[in-house]
This record gives sequence, structure tokens and C-alpha cells, in this order.
Amino acid sequence: MGLILAPWRSRYNGRVASTTLALAGDTMLGRGVADRLAADPSAPLVAPEVAALIADADAFVLNLECCISSRGERFPDRRKPFFFRAPPVAAERLAELGVSAVTLANNHALDYGAVALLDTLAHLERAGIAAVGAGADDARARAPLVVRCGDLRVRLAAFSDHPAAYAAGPDRPGIAFADTHGALPEWVRAAARPGADADVVLATPHWGPNMTVAPTDRVRRAADALLAAGATLIAGHSAHVFHGVAPRVLFDLGDFIDDYAVDRKLRNDLGLLWLVDLDAAGPRRIRALPLRLEYCFTRPASASEAEWTERRLRRQCAPFGTTVERAGALLEILSSACAAGS
Repeated sequence: MGLILAPWRSRYNGRVASTTLALAGDTMLGRGVADRLAADPSAPLVAPEVAALIADADAFVLNLECCISSRGERFPDRRKPFFFRAPPVAAERLAELGVSAVTLANNHALDYGAVALLDTLAHLERAGIAAVGAGADDARARAPLVVRCGDLRVRLAAFSDHPAAYAAGPDRPGIAFADTHGALPEWVRAAARPGADADVVLATPHWGPNMTVAPTDRVRRAADALLAAGATLIAGHSAHVFHGVAPRVLFDLGDFIDDYAVDRKLRNDLGLLWLVDLDAAGPRRIRALPLRLEYCFTRPASASEAEWTERRLRRQCAPFGTTVERAGALLEILSSACAAGS
């Protein structure tokens, strides 16, 4: 990373973090998950231990990588292999889980066309879940969203760098698309810039290729630009496996719920539920619960699965000057400077 940031401390420099923000990455409730919900609308999506940690947080934000609708036709792209659509009850289940807001800026929000995207927004609104990153036109798709997280007002700024075909237009529903090959568009930088409407800014981009274990140079440059614009915290997604953490940057949150085939080398069936203690100055503490993503159901990782996750996360964090320590059932991310002095 080109921007040097002051590290956080595991003891908050004597201060207690005012709020806890729970974060999860790609949450896919279509296909096999949709079939399970259709057969049993009350079927559990996560284990009670995972739900309890979410309930203890002040807000919960995730990337919803599907539309929620019973209508629509597949987007006309013969090269696109996967289309994800969840039944309307999915919005209610997300609300029961404690989801405060979702980002829809991704490559599946428009899988079943504009009608299904607009249905998604309506179903989420009825369930009391805020949405960012997609809308009936480009202005609404790009507009940031302010949510409450305890005593803090958190502005969510969302965009996706793929696919361009899903981009909203002046009179066309779609996602907040931003090309990251060059300089970030001004509207992205403006959304990440601090303002009077919020105490902190969370940028949540859907960026980079699938099934990679580290951020690409293009993603790192985009992260630098978001930090330079003033983002308090960045929480990215898209790779389907978690990445390392730099100060104030969670490059990829990994997956949270899905029905995907497991890559035995990359282990996309092992994920993390992230817990970030925040105050107005930024993240004071970052922890994560190791997860096992079974078919359409997510539970805490077993001891051996958690050890594997810890080893990988430690390797991935090292290039960014952060380390990983056990904190009970959780993993805690520390800056190297703090680890050396604690």
C-alpha cells in the first residue's frame, strides 16, 4: 500500500470502542439455497453461534450476491455461466439474522433483469433492510447510504468494477459500476470523502477476479485512492476467498453463505465473519470468527478448520504489516508494531 497509516492497538490506546460493526462477504441465496428456502422457508441459514455474534454487533452489513424476486428473465449474456435468484422470503430471513444493510453493487444483482432488481429493492425495504450500490437509475445506484451503528453514523459507499453491462444509466436500472483500471471516478471518491452526514465512511467495493488469495495491483491502487479520499474503512469482496488485512483495509471478506462447489486447494468453504470495533477515528479492533460454509448452511469452523484459516490469514496479512493472534474462538488482527510492543 502506498499510504502509511497509524496502526490500531489491541487495547484501543486506553479507549473503549463505541460500536461493533459485523461484516460478511458474498452471500448467495439463490440456486441450492433458494431451493432449500422454497422447501422450508424457516430452514436455518447459519448456526446459532454465528447468529449470536451477529446479534451482539451494533450493525451488520454484507454483500448480497443475488436478486430477490419471483419474476424476471435471465440477463441476455451467453458467456455468463451463473445466474442467482432468491425467493422473496430470503429478505425476511436476512432481517431475522439482523442484517442492517446490503450492497447490491456486484455481478449478480441484475441476473434476472431490471424487474427482479427492482423487486429486490422493494423486498429489502419491506423487510427493513437498507440497500446501496444499485437502483432505478445511475444517480440512485451511486448514492451512498447512511446507517446507524450504535452511536455512530456510518456512510456506506458501494461500487463494482464488473460487469460494465450491469451499470445503471440515466433511465436504466442497474448497479454502481466503476472501472478501476484507471483513476477512480469522481463520484466514487466523493462518496468516500468525509462529510457532515456521517461520523465514518465504509467503502465496500466488489472488485478483482474470482478465486485469488491476494489482491491484485489494480485493487491495491483502488484501495489507496479510497483511503486518500478519506474512507475510514474499506471492506471488499468478489474473490470468494478471504484476503489479508492492511490497516483500515479488509481487501476481501470471503464468502458467507452459498452452495458453491469446493476448491480443495483454495478452500472457498472456509470463511470469516468480521467484527470491527469502531469509533470516529477509525477501527480500534478487528476480529474474525472462522467459518465453515457447508451446503446452504454456515457454522463455526472446527478446531482443525480454524487452524487452517489462521495459518492462511497470517500468511496473507504479513505483506501488509499485520499479524494474527488467537482471541478465544476469534482471530484478532494486529499491526506488527503493536504486536511487537504488546
